[in-house]
Amino acid sequence: MFRFESPIFLYLLLAIPLLVAIRLLFDRRRRKRIKRFGDEALLADMMEDVSAIRPKVKFWLLTAALALLIVALARPQMGIHISREKRQGIETIICMDISNSMLATDVVPSRLAKSKLLVENMVDKFVNDKVGLIVFAGDAFVQLPITSDYVSAKMFMHGISPSLIASQGTDIAAAINLALHSFTPDEKTGKAIIVITDGEDHEGKALEMAREAKEQGVRVFILGVGTKNGSAIRTSDGHYLTDNTGQTVITRLNEEMCKEIAEAGSGTYIHVDNNSEAQQRLDNEIAKMQKGEVEAVVYSDYAEQFQAVGIIALLLIIIETIVLERKNRLFSRMSIFSRHNKQNENP
Repeated sequence: MFRFESPIFLYLLLAIPLLVAIRLLFDRRRRKRIKRFGDEALLADMMEDVSAIRPKVKFWLLTAALALLIVALARPQMGIHISREKRQGIETIICMDISNSMLATDVVPSRLAKSKLLVENMVDKFVNDKVGLIVFAGDAFVQLPITSDYVSAKMFMHGISPSLIASQGTDIAAAINLALHSFTPDEKTGKAIIVITDGEDHEGKALEMAREAKEQGVRVFILGVGTKNGSAIRTSDGHYLTDNTGQTVITRLNEEMCKEIAEAGSGTYIHVDNNSEAQQRLDNEIAKMQKGEVEAVVYSDYAEQFQAVGIIALLLIIIETIVLERKNRLFSRMSIFSRHNKQNENP
């Protein structure tokens, strides 16, 4: 397990692109000033000791060293001692719809972005529970196996987008079926499947899978994201999604389907729109579930890794100091940092 003890210092890395931009602007102005004196090739021949590459090498060495020092300041750590603890909690597998319809903006900023925020807030409230993540569209796959590592669960959320699944559509049954096979085999622990979707089930059989989950003692909660009025789907290129006839596709929340699936799975349907009531209702429903003994993997000790990062930064600074901006006359025949060899040079 890798972590930063003081991750707030990583915000200093935002200064790196600014430094690069300033450097590029400086180089551009410098080239303009040189052009005022005459031809660049002629001036280069007149200034044999001046190198155009060495200053750039020194700059990038210092920039890399600065970035590494900022990382070292954030205190990177690696977990070295692992212990397994028994705790009282539940197991929850979140099935997130990532079909194109989840890009609709009838829920601000979008259905998918709102779903991610809900999951992150829910994970923040977990203490002794386990969580897994499944993404689905026309197909379903496990994005994160069930775990008690909440940091990883939140990290996996950031990379979720419709591009993860080539087969578009909305197969809720496939997601529930995969979730049922992803729990740990423990009958005493409360288990829940939380399906976050707009309810546009294109494949069917969702009700049958919800009933099967109920028979296995697993409750199925449905979070319906969207509105009945719906909205168009804006694609990554800024246009709106159209059908085969060229008409703009309007996607609407299928609330009736969501309610039927939740009822069949002995769960609860919760409507997610532009307010925060859904989060509180979901937290209340999860809190009512039976808690059982779950095994959690805990990293009890962490070793500092900033020394290795600092050593690399120090080496870069030493190399930068050794590299001179002007060419060394003793090595004038070597062209390591030359942009090109001189023409008409005698052999």
